[in-house]
Amino acid sequence: MDPIRLIETHQAGVWRYLRVLGCDASLADDLTQETFIRLLERPFENINDAATGAYLRRTAHNLYISLKRKEGKITEIERIETLSGEWSRWADRDNGEELLTALRECLQGLTERARMALEMRFREQQSRSAIAAALEITEHGAKNLMQRAKQQLRECIESKLS
Repeated sequence: MDPIRLIETHQAGVWRYLRVLGCDASLADDLTQETFIRLLERPFENINDAATGAYLRRTAHNLYISLKRKEGKITEIERIETLSGEWSRWADRDNGEELLTALRECLQGLTERARMALEMRFREQQSRSAIAAALEITEHGAKNLMQRAKQQLRECIESKLS
């Protein structure tokens, strides 16, 4: 198979998978690139897109686990394995496209305050105190708002994907 087509077909899925496992965007970029370099360095038989995607995710997974071992963060490896299983359950078949679509739709169902709180926390990496200040609520109120919003998103996504 043409390497360019392989990259075009699977790059986003590998990157998303690494983000789910806990990589920040920069590390996910690096490990995605390393994954495809490994693919190009070794002989590879492309049976079908699903098998290729699984192979690439396993390669990326192993690269990430090796990095965590070098950093001495063995306790994170169990969490990574759990997240990898969740990826397989929800996003394996289409590189996460259906899951992203469901998430975008479900985000629209949240109140503006809840959506703002989650965006500040997860997109902007703001602290709970900063979120509370921006929304003019207590830190405990911000925590509760985000917990309810995450639960609502979880239920909405599960209903859309089942």
